[in-house]
Amino acid sequence: MSIEADGKTFETDEEGYLVNLSEWIPTIADVMAKEDDLELTDEHWDIITFLREYYEEYQIAPAVRVLTKAVGKKLGKEKGNSKYLYALFPYGPGKQACRFAGLPKPTGCI
Repeated sequence: MSIEADGKTFETDEEGYLVNLSEWIPTIADVMAKEDDLELTDEHWDIITFLREYYEEYQIAPAVRVLTKAVGKKLGKEKGNSKYLYALFPYGPGKQACRFAGLPKPTGCI
């Protein structure tokens, strides 16, 4: 499978996650969001950026419970809760946000 962004083709696995994480560019998130009938806002980008920084530091994509706690710690309690995150990423903040961020599927997400 693959995704087209900025005139280039990027390989994805059967669940839509980037195969080569180093190829990620922000346009990929926009294309994936459009496929999911979402338009990315600054609030979405706050979480996507947070996830990319988290992954860079810990080399793991956080499961939703860890994500919720970590977001709350860094971005504030109003953003660090499931209701807020699911409003942004209705297909699951862990799985969907990590896919948009060009990260692997979080561990513990089935």
